[in-house]
Amino acid sequence: PFRGTIYDPACGSGGMFVQSAKFKDAHAKQVGKKGDLPIYGQELMADTRRLCKMNLAVHGLEGDLGKTYGSTFANDQHHMLRADYILANPPFNISDWGADKLQEDPRWKYGIPPARNANYAWLQHMLARLSKAGRAGIVLANGSMTTQQSGEGDIRKAMIKDDVVECMVALPGQLFSNTQIPACLWFMSKDKKAGKNGSRDRGGEILFIDCRKMGSEQLSRTQIAFTEEEIHTIAKTYHRWRETEFSDGEPYEDVLGFCYSAELEEVEKHGFVLTPGRYVGAAVEEDDEESFNDKMAELTGVLYEQMKKAEELDTVIKKNMEGLGYGG
Repeated sequence: PFRGTIYDPACGSGGMFVQSAKFKDAHAKQVGKKGDLPIYGQELMADTRRLCKMNLAVHGLEGDLGKTYGSTFANDQHHMLRADYILANPPFNISDWGADKLQEDPRWKYGIPPARNANYAWLQHMLARLSKAGRAGIVLANGSMTTQQSGEGDIRKAMIKDDVVECMVALPGQLFSNTQIPACLWFMSKDKKAGKNGSRDRGGEILFIDCRKMGSEQLSRTQIAFTEEEIHTIAKTYHRWRETEFSDGEPYEDVLGFCYSAELEEVEKHGFVLTPGRYVGAAVEEDDEESFNDKMAELTGVLYEQMKKAEELDTVIKKNMEGLGYGG
């Protein structure tokens, strides 16, 4: 984001805000003005909210974090907000989020989220807070892409049919220091037509990117990270797909095992499952370039050789048994 409202409904210590400001300063063609990126957020925990305010102050940023700490679901302090950008890493799979008191909430446009999992409450809350041309990027647990429990599959189906899902990214394991749960990225948009978000009309399509084999930088025995080159590859793929101002001018192409642009009819055939691996296919490995017939001939030869050796061993064993008086 360069200009426009940024919102994080589970802002923690404010990392998304700080990184957004750093991105703007690093990539802007001209120096922006203070206030180009108005910041709005909310945090459940009082101590974490204080850390966020401190983090913003240290980086020379100002933000509206609401009047106090509290649940975004039960006490939404920015209910009139319509943000241009939403960036969030909400807590995964939380079961105690006050669903019983929010059954008639207008945010649940696509269906009432289940009481024992807030993932689809987060997704729908963020969609409700987006502006007409707004875009959202959310980190969630992998299960959100496939779950059919408690009506979540129906909610996902309704979201896909309404064409608000823009891009799905499967992440490798061991990316996070605080959880080993496999995660994915949801990118949602209320406007996939040609215009502000890109010069290519992508209405009725979803981009799938499978990054599970990436993450080449080893931070520790239990944690990895994307290299700068890998991040560039992922970003370049999206920008080519939408033909944004950040595109390098090269046309987007599906890459077997990595990325695929699917029409909604194809997603429907897959039961509205959003796992990128279902769509990108399997990359051809070097070992797989050999033809099936060649492999079969090689394996058959090995089998015959082993059978021949087995016969020879049987003969030797039989002779030894006879020498010991056990033969027939």
